Amino acid sequence: MVDEIATDADWNALYIDGEWTESESGESIAVEDPSTRETVAHVPRGTEADVDAAYEAAAEAQAEWAEAPPARRQEVVEQFLQKLREYEAEIIDLLAHEVGGSRIMGETSVQIATDHASEAATLPRRMRGEYVDSNIPGKENIVQKNPKGVVTVISPWNFPLNLSMRAVAPAVAAGNAVVLKPSTNSPITGGLLFAKLFEETDLPEGVVNVVTGRGSEIGDRVAGHPESDVVAFTGSTEVGKRVSGIAGENLAVPAMELGGNNAHVVTEDADVDRAVDAAVFGSFVHQGQVCISINRHIVHESVYDEYVEKLTARAEELPVGSAHEGDTVVGPIIDESQRDEMLGYVEETVDAGATLETGGSTADLDGVDDSLVVEPTVLSGVTNDMAAACNEHFGPIAPVIPFSDVDEAVELANATEYGLSGSVHAGDLAAGKEIALRMETGNVHVNDQPINDEAHVPFSGIGASGVGTYNSDAFLDEITEDKWISLQHEPRDYPL
Repeated sequence: MVDEIATDADWNALYIDGEWTESESGESIAVEDPSTRETVAHVPRGTEADVDAAYEAAAEAQAEWAEAPPARRQEVVEQFLQKLREYEAEIIDLLAHEVGGSRIMGETSVQIATDHASEAATLPRRMRGEYVDSNIPGKENIVQKNPKGVVTVISPWNFPLNLSMRAVAPAVAAGNAVVLKPSTNSPITGGLLFAKLFEETDLPEGVVNVVTGRGSEIGDRVAGHPESDVVAFTGSTEVGKRVSGIAGENLAVPAMELGGNNAHVVTEDADVDRAVDAAVFGSFVHQGQVCISINRHIVHESVYDEYVEKLTARAEELPVGSAHEGDTVVGPIIDESQRDEMLGYVEETVDAGATLETGGSTADLDGVDDSLVVEPTVLSGVTNDMAAACNEHFGPIAPVIPFSDVDEAVELANATEYGLSGSVHAGDLAAGKEIALRMETGNVHVNDQPINDEAHVPFSGIGASGVGTYNSDAFLDEITEDKWISLQHEPRDYPL
C-alpha cells in the first residue's frame, strides 16, 4: 500500500502494461531521506529495453482508450482524485521522506495536485470540435479535437507530485496514454505513486506506464522515443534544451517549463510589512527549491534598510530542521550537490562585496552527519551580477538589491535570460500593474509573491524559461490535435 514506504517490495518494480515488473537490469537505486540521510526504499534502475516496453504498451493501449466516451474518461480521473484524497496523509509523509518536504510543503503539494486532477476531470467533456463555414459552395467544414497519442512526462524532484500531476492527469483525461519518467531523486512521489493510485481505478492496462532510472542512462531514449507524440518536461534550462532537441528529432511537441530567476519588486510606497510577509513565503517555502520562488528581491532605496532588517528578523525566526518535525518550515536540501552549489553562490556573493545578514551555512541535526539543512540566508548590498542573484540559486537565499526609480527596477528585473514568474508590491494595484506589464516574464503577481499555480489558469514561461503552456485549455491544446474533415454536399465546379 501507499503508506508502506520502508520496504523494497512496495516500490522496487516498474509499472508497465498494468503489471509490476522487474527492470531488465536487475539492479536498483536507493532512495535517501534528506533529513536522516538514511535509505528508505529502492526503485528499479530502468534500461532502454524497459523504456521500449513501456512505449510499446502505451501505444497499443492508447487507440482503445481514445475511443472511450468522455464520461468514462472523466470517471477514471475522478476515481484517481478520490484515491489522492484518501491517501493524503500518507502522501504528505512520503514527500517528507523522499524530498525533505515540510508539512507545509506536503499539504501545499497535495492541494495543488488535487486542483490539477479536479480540473483534468472536466477536460473530457470540453474536447469540443467546431463547425467552420466554407468559401466553397455546398461544403461543410468540421474540425475535430483528438488526442495526440502517447504523452511523455519527465518530472522533477522539487515538487514531484503536482508537477507530474499537471501533465499526467490531463493527458489521460484527453484520451492519451502516458509514459512517466520521474526524477531519480523522487521516483516514488513523482512516478510510482501514480501507478499505485491508478491501479486502484478502472483505467485500462497500458494507459499509464512508469519507468524509473537514471536520466544519464535512459533519459535520451525517453525523450526521443519514436512512439512519443508530446514531451512534457519540467527541470533546468540546460537539460530542457537537450530534451527539447531530442524530442524535436521525432517532431514530438515540447512542453517545457524550465529555470527561473524571479524578481520580487518592492516600490517606495509599498506596504513593507506585507511585502516581507510575501517574501518570507516566496523565498523560504520548501527551502526555496521552487522554479517560481523569489530569486532576487529588488527594493527601493528609501525602504531598503527597513526591508532588509525585517526580512532578516523573520528569516531568523523560521523553524529549521528535519522535515519529520511538525513545526519545521525550512528543511533539508535534496542532496549534497545542490547544497554545495548554493552555498558556493553565497560565498562568491560575499566575496564580491555583499553583506551576509543571516544564515549562509548548514544547520546541525541531531544524529545526522553532513546535514543538508541550509539556514535561511539574507544578503544585502547585492548587485544583479553577483553569483546569488544572476544564477538560479534554488535555495533558501534572499539576495536584496536596491534601486532608485521604477525604470531601474524594471531594468534589473528583466536583466536575465529567464522569464518564468515574478511579483510586485506597490502602493496601489494600478501602479503595481504598470510595473507588471513591463516585466518580461510569463507570470507576474501584484501585491503577492511569485509562487502561484491554479489549474484553470494558463501557466507558461518565456525566454530560457521554456516553451509551451500548462493548465486548462492551454495544455489541452498541447496534448490534442485538430483534424479537419470537409463534406462536399453538392457537386463542385473545378477549373480543370
